[in-house]
Amino acid sequence: MPHVVILAGPSGSGKSHLSERLGWTVLRLDDFYHPVDHPGLPLSTLGIPDWDDVRSWDLDAAMRAIEELCREGRTQVPVYDISVSRAVGTREVVLSGDRFIAEGLFATDMVAPSREAGVLDAAICLTRPRPVVFALRLVRDLRESRKPPMTLVRRGWRLMKDQPRIIAAAVAAGCRPMHPRRAYRFLNAGR
Repeated sequence: MPHVVILAGPSGSGKSHLSERLGWTVLRLDDFYHPVDHPGLPLSTLGIPDWDDVRSWDLDAAMRAIEELCREGRTQVPVYDISVSRAVGTREVVLSGDRFIAEGLFATDMVAPSREAGVLDAAICLTRPRPVVFALRLVRDLRESRKPPMTLVRRGWRLMKDQPRIIAAAVAAGCRPMHPRRAYRFLNAGR
């Protein structure tokens, strides 16, 4: 049966980029955010959905997708557009190999359920210096027009200060911390 590699790390740490470089099937966990009109959706002090609060995200739906991908080799997932704070469609993820990446901001929360379901291959938390992650995240968010520029700068500054806590939580959940280059070598070597 196929297994999942959980790829965690701060927003902008390189999870999506590493997944693309590997060329493996990727389950984008960030597509499982709740829509902006979801009851009880937490809001940040900036007045926008708090995408850094796990309550803004549907863990159960993400876990069902991981299990279905392992069991059936395919699954339907939402396509979330952060600029409008809702899913704008669906897409099919089809497995091409015996391992796949599940990556996203809340990937850490998928480690224990994946281990309990017997589908976890590895759990990694990407680490880079905070200023590098801040710059990479800001460039990405501006390029994708995710929100107004000053909102992105203020959010990015807050995330930069919170980065050590995010990494510590991932390690506590069972993720191995490593730089993206090392993670690439580790995963290509089959561990």
